[in-house]
Amino acid sequence: MSLKGQITEDMKSAMKAGDKDRLKTVRLMLAAIKQIEVDTREELDDAAVLTVLTKMVKQRHDSVDQFEKGNREDLAAIERAEIAVLKEYLPDPLSADELAAMIDETIRATGAEGIRDMGKVMGELKSKAAGRADMGALGALVKQRLTAA
Repeated sequence: MSLKGQITEDMKSAMKAGDKDRLKTVRLMLAAIKQIEVDTREELDDAAVLTVLTKMVKQRHDSVDQFEKGNREDLAAIERAEIAVLKEYLPDPLSADELAAMIDETIRATGAEGIRDMGKVMGELKSKAAGRADMGALGALVKQRLTAA
Protein backbone atom coordinates (compact mmCIF):
# COMPACT_ATOMS: atom_id res chain seq x y z
CA MET A 1 0.00 0.00 0.00
CA SER A 2 1.26 3.47 -0.85
CA LEU A 3 2.06 5.97 1.87
CA LYS A 4 -0.88 8.13 0.81
CA GLY A 5 -3.16 5.07 1.00
CA GLN A 6 -1.86 4.30 4.49
CA ILE A 7 -2.56 7.85 5.62
CA THR A 8 -6.11 7.59 4.23
CA GLU A 9 -6.68 4.32 6.09
CA ASP A 10 -5.32 5.87 9.28
CA MET A 11 -7.79 8.73 8.87
CA LYS A 12 -10.64 6.24 8.77
CA SER A 13 -9.28 4.46 11.85
CA ALA A 14 -8.96 7.73 13.75
CA MET A 15 -12.56 8.60 12.83
CA LYS A 16 -13.83 5.25 14.09
CA ALA A 17 -11.76 5.50 17.28
CA GLY A 18 -12.91 9.06 17.93
CA ASP A 19 -9.31 10.29 18.21
CA LYS A 20 -9.93 13.94 17.31
CA ASP A 21 -6.35 15.16 17.72
CA ARG A 22 -4.89 12.46 15.49
CA LEU A 23 -7.72 12.89 12.98
CA LYS A 24 -7.00 16.62 12.72
CA THR A 25 -3.33 16.01 11.95
CA VAL A 26 -4.01 13.23 9.44
CA ARG A 27 -6.52 15.46 7.65
CA LEU A 28 -3.92 18.24 7.50
CA MET A 29 -1.48 15.79 5.92
CA LEU A 30 -4.00 14.66 3.32
CA ALA A 31 -4.97 18.27 2.56
CA ALA A 32 -1.33 19.23 1.97
CA ILE A 33 -0.82 16.23 -0.30
CA LYS A 34 -4.03 16.94 -2.21
CA GLN A 35 -3.11 20.61 -2.64
CA ILE A 36 0.18 19.71 -4.30
CA GLU A 37 -1.55 17.11 -6.47
CA VAL A 38 -4.05 19.73 -7.63
CA ASP A 39 -1.30 22.29 -8.25
CA THR A 40 0.90 19.88 -10.23
CA ARG A 41 -2.00 17.91 -11.76
CA GLU A 42 -0.34 14.59 -11.04
CA GLU A 43 -0.58 12.03 -8.27
CA LEU A 44 2.29 12.06 -5.79
CA ASP A 45 4.43 8.98 -5.30
CA ASP A 46 5.79 7.93 -1.90
CA ALA A 47 8.98 9.99 -2.27
CA ALA A 48 6.99 13.16 -2.99
CA VAL A 49 4.63 12.43 -0.07
CA LEU A 50 7.69 12.05 2.20
CA THR A 51 8.92 15.43 1.01
CA VAL A 52 5.56 17.00 1.90
CA LEU A 53 5.56 15.38 5.35
CA THR A 54 9.16 16.43 6.01
CA LYS A 55 8.25 20.01 5.12
CA MET A 56 5.28 19.85 7.49
CA VAL A 57 7.51 18.64 10.34
CA LYS A 58 9.98 21.45 9.66
CA GLN A 59 7.15 24.02 9.68
CA ARG A 60 5.91 22.72 13.00
CA HIS A 61 9.39 22.82 14.54
CA ASP A 62 9.61 26.47 13.48
CA SER A 63 6.18 27.11 15.01
CA VAL A 64 7.21 25.47 18.29
CA ASP A 65 10.24 27.78 18.46
CA GLN A 66 8.07 30.84 17.83
CA PHE A 67 5.43 29.79 20.34
CA GLU A 68 8.05 29.14 23.02
CA LYS A 69 9.58 32.57 22.40
CA GLY A 70 6.12 34.06 22.79
CA ASN A 71 5.43 32.13 26.01
CA ARG A 72 2.58 30.20 24.40
CA GLU A 73 3.31 26.72 25.74
CA ASP A 74 -0.28 25.65 25.05
CA LEU A 75 0.16 26.20 21.31
CA ALA A 76 3.66 24.69 21.32
CA ALA A 77 2.24 21.52 22.88
CA ILE A 78 -0.31 21.20 20.06
CA GLU A 79 2.47 21.55 17.47
CA ARG A 80 4.59 18.92 19.27
CA ALA A 81 1.65 16.51 19.20
CA GLU A 82 1.29 17.06 15.45
CA ILE A 83 5.03 16.46 14.98
CA ALA A 84 4.70 13.13 16.80
CA VAL A 85 1.93 12.00 14.45
CA LEU A 86 3.81 13.20 11.35
CA LYS A 87 7.00 11.41 12.37
CA GLU A 88 5.15 8.09 12.45
CA TYR A 89 5.03 8.22 8.65
CA LEU A 90 8.65 9.25 8.12
CA PRO A 91 11.44 6.68 7.87
CA ASP A 92 14.11 6.61 10.56
CA PRO A 93 16.73 9.32 10.00
CA LEU A 94 20.14 8.28 8.73
CA SER A 95 22.93 8.07 11.28
CA ALA A 96 26.06 10.19 10.80
CA ASP A 97 28.01 7.10 9.69
CA GLU A 98 25.33 6.05 7.19
CA LEU A 99 25.19 9.58 5.84
CA ALA A 100 28.98 9.78 5.44
CA ALA A 101 29.05 6.42 3.66
CA MET A 102 26.22 7.47 1.35
CA ILE A 103 28.02 10.73 0.48
CA ASP A 104 31.31 8.96 -0.22
CA GLU A 105 29.63 6.34 -2.39
CA THR A 106 27.71 8.97 -4.35
CA ILE A 107 30.86 11.04 -4.92
CA ARG A 108 32.60 7.93 -6.28
CA ALA A 109 29.61 6.90 -8.41
CA THR A 110 29.21 10.34 -10.00
CA GLY A 111 32.93 10.85 -10.44
CA ALA A 112 32.76 14.20 -8.68
CA GLU A 113 36.15 15.84 -8.34
CA GLY A 114 35.44 19.25 -6.86
CA ILE A 115 32.92 21.77 -5.72
CA ARG A 116 31.68 22.39 -9.27
CA ASP A 117 30.24 18.84 -9.22
CA MET A 118 28.16 19.50 -6.11
CA GLY A 119 24.88 19.75 -8.06
CA LYS A 120 25.43 16.33 -9.58
CA VAL A 121 26.14 14.77 -6.18
CA MET A 122 23.20 16.51 -4.48
CA GLY A 123 20.85 15.42 -7.28
CA GLU A 124 21.73 11.80 -6.59
CA LEU A 125 21.60 12.16 -2.81
CA LYS A 126 18.25 13.94 -2.86
CA SER A 127 16.45 10.80 -4.03
CA LYS A 128 18.45 8.45 -1.80
CA ALA A 129 18.05 10.45 1.42
CA ALA A 130 14.52 11.78 0.89
CA GLY A 131 12.81 12.14 4.24
CA ARG A 132 15.76 10.63 6.06
CA ALA A 133 18.14 13.59 6.23
CA ASP A 134 18.03 17.37 6.42
CA MET A 135 18.99 18.53 2.94
CA GLY A 136 20.60 21.72 4.24
CA ALA A 137 22.92 19.80 6.55
CA LEU A 138 23.52 17.23 3.82
CA GLY A 139 24.55 19.99 1.40
CA ALA A 140 27.03 21.35 3.94
CA LEU A 141 28.58 17.89 4.40
CA VAL A 142 28.85 17.36 0.63
CA LYS A 143 30.44 20.80 0.20
CA GLN A 144 32.92 19.99 2.95
CA ARG A 145 33.85 16.67 1.31
CA LEU A 146 34.18 18.14 -2.17
CA THR A 147 36.33 21.08 -1.08
CA ALA A 148 38.64 18.66 0.74
CA ALA A 149 38.96 16.53 -2.42
